[in-house]
Amino acid sequence: MLYIGIDLGTSAVKLLLMDEEGKIKNIISKEYPLHFPQNGWVEQNPKDWYEQTILGIKELIKYFDKNQIAGIAFSGQMHGLVVLDEKDEVIRPAILWNDSRTTKETNFLNNVIGKDRLSQYTANIAFTGFTAPKILWMKENEPENFKKIKKIMLPKDYLTYKLSNMFCTDVSDASGMLLYDVENRCWSKEMIDICGINENQLAKVFESYEVVGSITKEIAKELDLGEHVKVIAGAGDNAAAAIGTSTVGEGKCNISLGTSGTVFIASEKFSVDENNALHSFAHSDGNYHLMGCMLSAASCNKWWIEEILKTNDYNKELINIKKLGNNNVFFLPYLMGERSPHNDPSARGCFIGMRMDTKREDMSQAVLEGVAFALRDSFEVAKSLGIKIESTKVCGGGAKSPIWVKIIANVLNIKVEKIESEEGPALGAAILAAVGCKEFDSVEEASNKIVKVIETIEPDPTIVEKYEIAYRKFEKIYPTIKNLYTELM
Repeated sequence: MLYIGIDLGTSAVKLLLMDEEGKIKNIISKEYPLHFPQNGWVEQNPKDWYEQTILGIKELIKYFDKNQIAGIAFSGQMHGLVVLDEKDEVIRPAILWNDSRTTKETNFLNNVIGKDRLSQYTANIAFTGFTAPKILWMKENEPENFKKIKKIMLPKDYLTYKLSNMFCTDVSDASGMLLYDVENRCWSKEMIDICGINENQLAKVFESYEVVGSITKEIAKELDLGEHVKVIAGAGDNAAAAIGTSTVGEGKCNISLGTSGTVFIASEKFSVDENNALHSFAHSDGNYHLMGCMLSAASCNKWWIEEILKTNDYNKELINIKKLGNNNVFFLPYLMGERSPHNDPSARGCFIGMRMDTKREDMSQAVLEGVAFALRDSFEVAKSLGIKIESTKVCGGGAKSPIWVKIIANVLNIKVEKIESEEGPALGAAILAAVGCKEFDSVEEASNKIVKVIETIEPDPTIVEKYEIAYRKFEKIYPTIKNLYTELM
């Protein structure tokens, strides 16, 4: 049998076709635009997602036996707000995860409602990217649109709805809305009241591997598929990436170097860190996870090389980076504000430490190191909770850079395992589809059988020592300059 995993990313939808043994048969990617109506605003048109997904599925399965396709599952960018009216029409463009317009609403939730209450209700505090602040923003700034809301959705769940007519979400994606009681796996009645909505406007919540329905007759006809094709709940992109990298089981870790960067730590038990510096979410394997999220990771390198250096030759720019641990230049990777652990939407990127002998490659190296240091910030929080992490998987576009992976191994002082496929979220979604269709007995069994480690990068004690000194300098920079950010906005 064949299974389709679809990852709705920020800049493109990636579609993956996998057989019952976990072998990837085809991969297709379709891009769509981002819109920036005002400074700090980031929006997309859900219609673009749907159109490109349908085109992508047609292209993905064109040369395969369509009768063999058994299931489809989605992964996707988290936290985005998609709202539909009573006619199932999209009311306004989707407000994305990296949109920072909700500073006022986030401050209200954290400081008036209070972080302790938020953590009690949802296991998390408010961040500008989360869904609940977006709902409050819409209520305040677009009251007429707010009154029209019939359904509140997350991005990937809009695609699920269009394909299956099922109004649903999954536990991992719901966890990032600040509307979900993570510990008890249900909607928080308190947060629903605070946001001025009702539970009927929210989707039914499934475990990520559960079947929610089948494709509709209309979709089956358009795609030339049988109506038997099942639709599985799927997962938020980071939880799906964890499945696609076999980050399942107590203490397993995955680092994602995508547009954003994440440190994902799987846990069999529910837990919350004292300062809520890490997100506490439900995992797509039926358990829980802690996650640190930085808003700009591989996007920092893309910005530096394409926008500043004006080139697309990444290899040429990074090939001269050789003196790891010996760099006087530091880079703060907060190009769009920051989440973990600072929770500061006004933070911005900066270089510091340049001298007359600073070279182009020093600046490029600083960008890679700055992201690695920021990931370590989340590791430090996890270590303070007594969590011992000896190795991590790595996925995302940045994982294709050998020098970046080597920097991360030495900055974090852990083994970094590269896997056969770097298609984390899309592969994870396909695995969830296979589990939902009973190809495997559990998510853990499926991911352990399918995901294969092909290389392990060991830290070098000499470089680790140098990076330890450098990190202690890096961690002082943000506290020193953070008060300037509001003046620079």
